[in-house]
Amino acid sequence: MSDTAKIVRTLHDLRKVTAKWRERGHTIGLVPTMGALHAGHISLVKLAKKKTDRAVVSIFVNPTQFAPNEDLSRYPRDEAGDLKKLHDANADLVWAPSVAEMYPEGFSTGVRAGSTAKDLEGTFRPHHFDGVATVCAKLFNQVTPDVAFFGEKDFQQLTVLRQMVRDLDMPLKLVGVPTKRDVDGLALSSRNAYLSEAERKIAPELYAVISALAGDVAAGADIPSGVANAKRKLASAGFAKVDYIEIRDAETLEPAATAGGRPLRVLAACWLGKTRLIDNVAV
Repeated sequence: MSDTAKIVRTLHDLRKVTAKWRERGHTIGLVPTMGALHAGHISLVKLAKKKTDRAVVSIFVNPTQFAPNEDLSRYPRDEAGDLKKLHDANADLVWAPSVAEMYPEGFSTGVRAGSTAKDLEGTFRPHHFDGVATVCAKLFNQVTPDVAFFGEKDFQQLTVLRQMVRDLDMPLKLVGVPTKRDVDGLALSSRNAYLSEAERKIAPELYAVISALAGDVAAGADIPSGVANAKRKLASAGFAKVDYIEIRDAETLEPAATAGGRPLRVLAACWLGKTRLIDNVAV
């Protein structure tokens, strides 16, 4: 018996498998990933196994969501290790297309992300969410899942995709799963591998600072003052640059002036050395 999960690399082979599942009345859960899997990804797979009959995990480092100056070429890749982890998690199928399979010659159609993509990551990574929306629309059409599972660490991404599914009447449900964290609070991320030993010791301060901010805002603290104080704390901790710390409406991502009746989210992105970390917490 193989000690790695079953893998398909062509759309033809993928659809042969899913068609048989559909004939048997099976529901399908999809966990979209870019590989370099960690415990956060595996928790999504286990939830997919619990909530649906068949769990498909896609592994595809999507070039259209990277800008020319970003880390596409050095993004962590470990297919053999990923397949072993997915076998251990009992994933039913791994969908791992090539770039040529996903974007064949002549490909020119894309999805433009909606209003929830307009700032935050959208400011610092222009066109990023168009690439995310396009590849996820393709994945949803390819796998035809009943449910797709996403971690909340990329909270804006999840919000953008929920808007896309709603606006385009896509027949699936998106489930957001709380961020998986290391024991010291650092959100698990494939990019954590970029951190030096010294930077890794500092990195948990991001979660500590935004958690404190969320608590202060919930208690009625002034939002602009709280945000300014959080930025000072991160600078003092050793973060080289803060791209943003924002308090936003958890559904629309519109700026929040006060902790009113709607759910709010603290979202942050900052640089530690040459590594860009993002995180978020609920207020």
